[in-house]
Amino acid sequence: MLEKLDLTKSLSKAEYKEKMAELMPRLGKLQRECRRFGIPVMIAFEGYGASGKGVQVGELIKALDPRGFEVYAVKNETEEERLHPFMWRFWTKMPAKGRFAIYDSSWYRKVLIDRFDKKTKKQELADAYRSICSFEEQLTEDGMVIIKIFLAIDKKEQKKRFDRLLASKETAWRVSEGDLKRNKEFEKYQNFNEEMFMRTDTEYAPWNIVEAVDRKFATAKIYAIVAQTLAEKVEEARKREAIKEKGKKDREAQSIPGDITETQEEGASKQDWKMKESILGKADLSLTYTKEEYKERLKKLQKKMEKLHGELYRRRIPVVLGFEGWDAGGKGGAIKRLTEKMDPRGYVVHPTASPNDIEKAHHYLWRFWVDMPKAGHVTIFDRTWYGRVMVERIEGFCSRQEWQRAYREMNDMEKDLADAGAIVLKFWMQIDKDEQAKRFKARQENPEKQWKITDEDWRNREKWDQYEAAVDELLIRTSTPYAPWIVVEGNCKYFARIKVLETVVEAIEKRLDKEMQKNKK
Repeated sequence: MLEKLDLTKSLSKAEYKEKMAELMPRLGKLQRECRRFGIPVMIAFEGYGASGKGVQVGELIKALDPRGFEVYAVKNETEEERLHPFMWRFWTKMPAKGRFAIYDSSWYRKVLIDRFDKKTKKQELADAYRSICSFEEQLTEDGMVIIKIFLAIDKKEQKKRFDRLLASKETAWRVSEGDLKRNKEFEKYQNFNEEMFMRTDTEYAPWNIVEAVDRKFATAKIYAIVAQTLAEKVEEARKREAIKEKGKKDREAQSIPGDITETQEEGASKQDWKMKESILGKADLSLTYTKEEYKERLKKLQKKMEKLHGELYRRRIPVVLGFEGWDAGGKGGAIKRLTEKMDPRGYVVHPTASPNDIEKAHHYLWRFWVDMPKAGHVTIFDRTWYGRVMVERIEGFCSRQEWQRAYREMNDMEKDLADAGAIVLKFWMQIDKDEQAKRFKARQENPEKQWKITDEDWRNREKWDQYEAAVDELLIRTSTPYAPWIVVEGNCKYFARIKVLETVVEAIEKRLDKEMQKNKK
């Protein structure tokens, strides 16, 4: 593909001025339209060394309001970034709705420069490409515009530009040993780029190749690509707005209260759910420990956990624990006993509430990615990303299409964590309806625990059957070998706390044993 490009394409000064006089104000207007419609935009620049990525980023932002974009120069990973999955640093640099993020080099570094430098091993490539495609698909399905631009020059032109930079002390620093090596082995590096196009040129995030020998031609073409892409997305948003407004007026004219919600549909078919076998219904809630048994087991397990936590840090193994369950199901009590003897410097517990305005302006997984642990640390989520397929689904806070694709998105995120070496465990704290009522009543009667019970807890109880059906579905669709669900029988709090501790201890010991076996080879 790349060797077939016509790199002689150019523009005269007069042609360039004429085109840019039309394109620059157009792009500025489109940025304002994106802000109005809440369209987030990511523009990734890739290309050969000395192809002009930095120059072209500088040219592009001349048309943009600086209050509405950020530019990221993606170089070698920092120490902090190395301690996370490789996509973490791009999730944390994601633009909010209506804003632009521009990347001078991007997430493709992993399969290009890092691959050439042998930092990315051959066996890691398949997972890296999977992560990249999943990342782009998730974001675009959520409304992100991803524009990928590749600046192409040939080997001879690249060498000429390197020589020019090396001739001056003021610019010689811009040419690295790696740049010169890639020029020397230009054909090999070009093959890596060809493979990248083949594996990541998708309908939702296509590549745009720009002939970059002539700077003016490249600038004008980049402007045209970005403007055309944004114009199409703005027009789509305008049509959606018109359809939505028309639907609203039609309903008002006919005095119809609104569309049937997902909740109403499910409520109308409760009987259907009763015909289905329930995974949660299989939990043996009679399982119990006496207080004496509980204390004895708790002491031994917490002592183990204290020691294992130190080993996790020493061996740089991250751990992600997610807790879901019925209201009053015992999540807080289990987390408290799990962490009681752990070093507080090495773990954090995130209680997940309704998303705030900043979080709503991003992809729903963004706030969880931001809080993922670095290597050697433990992050515990008291309620998780699975709210998407439970409360958001049942209460109508997201569309059917959004929650249905969320299963795949969550599996992909957990695969990224596991591929980066994390232990990922997810707990569902199971109690029955009678036990929940008993705990609700106890909370209401105890002044020190009244804060734990809200009107919303009682409302959610009325939708027990719908939540049970949703939980059964998520357990089936998202319990994987790399991120399993563990249903914790929780009518007896003692039993539940011990099962959580035993499960975590067993998973860590299994991983440490695997690490030891690997080191022996």
